[in-house]
Amino acid sequence: MGFVFAESVRKVTPALARRISGAVPEEVKRVAVMLHPSNDEWQSVLDTLQPDVLQTDAGDYESLDVPEFVERWPVYRQGSGKPVAPGLFVYEGPKSGRGETVDWSAARELAADGRMILAGGLDAGNVAAAIRTVAPFGIDVSSGVETSPGEKDSQLIKDFICAARAVEY
Repeated sequence: MGFVFAESVRKVTPALARRISGAVPEEVKRVAVMLHPSNDEWQSVLDTLQPDVLQTDAGDYESLDVPEFVERWPVYRQGSGKPVAPGLFVYEGPKSGRGETVDWSAARELAADGRMILAGGLDAGNVAAAIRTVAPFGIDVSSGVETSPGEKDSQLIKDFICAARAVEY
């Protein structure tokens, strides 16, 4: 479950994320979604939320003190080059949270290099095609399950999950 701490209509405070995550089963990972945070901003999120994962642009990790117990999910953006190390990574468009799909053919090539979480412009109407084309390790959705920016819709979430689970490849 991703909690957005970057500037966005989806942005939450660390305290709110902590309250929400209290109702989430332990086996569900709590992901701190950030973009170019200062180390102080990251430490505030770490201390309050105690996330399982930090997701931010790959270059951001160099300036952050991330404990070993927190997984790193580096974000690579279309056109910014290939992931430098194997492992889990997020692949999305040049700007986060805008609902823009990436070039799925290019994404497919990168997905072969590691465990890609495909992000960007996915919704119930295109997620099956994205999975069949890219064969990612995982998928990420935000705006594709909203009725308006920042407003999640439970039926859209259910439709997205059903469409993703129905894929046979």
